[in-house]
Amino acid sequence: MDRLQAMEVFVAVVDSGGFAAAARKLDLSAPVVTRAVAELEARLGVRLLTRTTRAVRLTEAGARYAEDCRRILADVGDSEAATSGSRSQFKGLLSVTAPVLFGNLHVTPIVTDYLQRYPDVDAQCVFVDRVVNLVDEGLDVAVRIGELPDSALRAIGVGQVRRMLLASPSYIAQHGRPQRPEDLSGHTLIHPTQVAPYPEWRFAEGGRPLVQRIRPRLRTTTNDAARSFALAGLGIVRLLSYQAADALARGELLPVLESFELPPVPVHIVHHEGRHMTQKLRAFIDLAVDSLRANPALR
Repeated sequence: MDRLQAMEVFVAVVDSGGFAAAARKLDLSAPVVTRAVAELEARLGVRLLTRTTRAVRLTEAGARYAEDCRRILADVGDSEAATSGSRSQFKGLLSVTAPVLFGNLHVTPIVTDYLQRYPDVDAQCVFVDRVVNLVDEGLDVAVRIGELPDSALRAIGVGQVRRMLLASPSYIAQHGRPQRPEDLSGHTLIHPTQVAPYPEWRFAEGGRPLVQRIRPRLRTTTNDAARSFALAGLGIVRLLSYQAADALARGELLPVLESFELPPVPVHIVHHEGRHMTQKLRAFIDLAVDSLRANPALR
């Protein structure tokens, strides 16, 4: 097997999460896949993958090499497409991840538009309320809400959202509106534990941080459910502004303690390929950037 084919095998192992899955994807035998990766490691003199009984994971050197392989393979693919006159063709699988509610509200329409434009592309949407490792889980692109840690990933800012306390007009009419974070101890609170498991809410006053310990009456594992409980008038909830934009616009939820809000949270599109990314991915990122930057819920 030549070096380029071995790179394709290695990337397939990374994207598929294992040797057997890569073998099925490439229609090769498992020993051939294993031998190709072993030959790459021997040639490079470093271990690219750590193998366990349940999964394979990239080493630090393997992560760098996987990115280089993707770039090289994309360059070769673009060159072949340009030579054959088929540069505009888009085929294969595009995988996208985002938080559950954000994915449902804002990423689903983008994926729908993209698939209608490029009928030969398949899509996988992984909407979960956790940070997904793109390399480990073989995904192409993510929408991330919050400050980003330093990493080798590329990030494109598309907007920002507020961390807001919200309550229904019926709740406020019955229980009043808190004036300071300390007043929350006298109110019924709704707390989404999946995203923020610790029973405290953070605020700011005059540039100083404030931390308010809370005793929620109602805990739920999803922001969608927390919003529904707040709409029903059960208490005060903390959500990101996009999660309640429609209810705010209709006056079904009202802001609470606005003057104590923390600074807005950035929203990014994150991917692990550089300027040599595939046309398929580049087209999706361009569409997503334009769509999200024009979204009034992210301003």
